Amino acid sequence: MVRSPLTFLILTAVAGCATTSAAPQPPAPATEAPTGPLFAHADAFASTYVAPSTRPTFIRNATILTAAGPRIPNGSVLLRDGRIAAVGANITAPADAIVIDAAGKWVTPGLIDTHSHLGVYASPGIESLSDGNEMTDPNTAEVWAEHSVWPQDPQFGLAIAGGVTAMQILPGSANLFGGRSVTLKNVPSRTVQGMKFPEAPYGLKMACGENPKRVYASRGPATRMGNVAGFRAAWIKAADYRNKWLKWRSDGAKDEDRPTRDLELETLAGVLAGEILVHNHCYRADEMAVMIDIAREFGYSIASFHHGVEAYKARDLLREHDICGSLWADWWGFKLEAYDGITQNIALVDDAGACAIVHSDDAQGIQRLNQEAAKAMAAGNQAGIETTYEEAIRWITANPAKALGIADRVGTIEQGKNADIVLWSGDPFSIYSKAERVWIDGSLQYDRNDPSTWRQSDFSLGRIITEVTR
Repeated sequence: MVRSPLTFLILTAVAGCATTSAAPQPPAPATEAPTGPLFAHADAFASTYVAPSTRPTFIRNATILTAAGPRIPNGSVLLRDGRIAAVGANITAPADAIVIDAAGKWVTPGLIDTHSHLGVYASPGIESLSDGNEMTDPNTAEVWAEHSVWPQDPQFGLAIAGGVTAMQILPGSANLFGGRSVTLKNVPSRTVQGMKFPEAPYGLKMACGENPKRVYASRGPATRMGNVAGFRAAWIKAADYRNKWLKWRSDGAKDEDRPTRDLELETLAGVLAGEILVHNHCYRADEMAVMIDIAREFGYSIASFHHGVEAYKARDLLREHDICGSLWADWWGFKLEAYDGITQNIALVDDAGACAIVHSDDAQGIQRLNQEAAKAMAAGNQAGIETTYEEAIRWITANPAKALGIADRVGTIEQGKNADIVLWSGDPFSIYSKAERVWIDGSLQYDRNDPSTWRQSDFSLGRIITEVTR
């Protein structure tokens, strides 16, 4: 692969940065290995989403980026019973199918955003709708983002117009432990349970660095070493709590001996049991290395580092520990932690063989994830890091699905996967292309040329009526 002088300088500058300290001693083993969900009440707020019944849909003559292999020119994809029934260059339409001629157009998997605050910081962005940060204690692992999600947030409709079919809604990053995240399907519903992606694992939002240090400066932790001490103390308590429940199960699970529930420790113990995925706000490479050491000390895994403007300095660690980087295409310099951010960040992480993701953390950015990926791809190519469309599409489809634990169902166009599909008016990495139609589980959720499909929440409807009648 050809490297430009800029690429050489980047590679040379970071060669000595991505190291960790010696592995700490592992924690005491659990009383027994979990053989099922650690807590029987884990589904207290289970998804009520049911995929609608649909007619088969056959899209033909499109350029298809499957995110699972080479592009398919003049390809076709068949959507049946909510799933991808077939994809390829030589398939035919069933007699009962809706047939769409997509000559000159492109097809991709539905886009997935690993970092969104839609619903918890709902439009119009006033204080009464600011429900993302429970800034009352450095550890608020007991709170769940879904209990703040407002399904009427009109920003969901704007996101689907950008091709986004699924997203992770996270608490904010004020606290060391911000609480549980939830993965949603971008479908209209009167309840958040009606949007929840069935059986998608919960996430735990953690935050290292300047954010919690600044928020709790007057009451602690006030330093980065205080942050780390707070993480470790919490995991020690969580390990003890987990072991109490495992012992109770091994002793016969008698009701009279059941341990007292603790919502905060339930979430942390769920991480230690491998049932909840860690999504860690972390900007600097040195802090990512520390967080990896903490994870090794207590025996859990990190699914993704979020924001990670210095992920390129730790890209070998991300690859080694199978940690995704949920990253911006740019966002340089908005705080001191971001001063070493470079536009080649995503391409460098991907080039190292690590899992690179383009995320938004922004109600407007989520509407153009394809353009953000295009920016990152262009920055890499200009620096000599050759990136193909087949690689870049994975940054906003397959890799986010992996980080969210739903890659067995979405993220690629493969037979048997959920039929989450976007038909683009042209090259999806062109600023001039638009998401023309969007399907979720084979159900048409958005058609740019059919206003009856343009999603309007009750909140938006009332505002529109008022404006029209003035």
